[in-house]
Amino acid sequence: MARKIFFSFHYGRDAWRVGQVRNSNVIGKFEKTPFYDKADWEAIKLQGDDAVKNWINNQLKGTSVTVVLIGKETASRRWVKYEIQRSIEDGKGLIGVHISGIKDQNRDTDNLGPNPLPFGYKVYKWNADKGAVNLAKWVEKAAEDAGR
Repeated sequence: MARKIFFSFHYGRDAWRVGQVRNSNVIGKFEKTPFYDKADWEAIKLQGDDAVKNWINNQLKGTSVTVVLIGKETASRRWVKYEIQRSIEDGKGLIGVHISGIKDQNRDTDNLGPNPLPFGYKVYKWNADKGAVNLAKWVEKAAEDAGR
């Protein structure tokens, strides 16, 4: 059975890099991959904070691991912080993956952003740690560590 996971990221700044992760062959191994588009996200945000929280909570239901795709500004994002908090409260596995080294639409990489995860959670680098090859292993380890 495929592992259900939730991807958390800063949509506005990192959508292109997240798209590269999304298009890697490894993502298809997971049952739940909530990559939303800008129109969906903007429509949810227009409904207010409670609607956003409800949407996030519904997306997290049934997942065992949250993967935070970390860009330069991810750590400062309000809803990413909420997704991390909810994942911890729900006892989900949690890992971070730096995506700053992935080239954007202009073929530029970005500076490494700060780690938004609390101390003790594992953080990897997509390029340096071969994320396209190892993401499934990282997810499985996080799930096992969380007892899921």
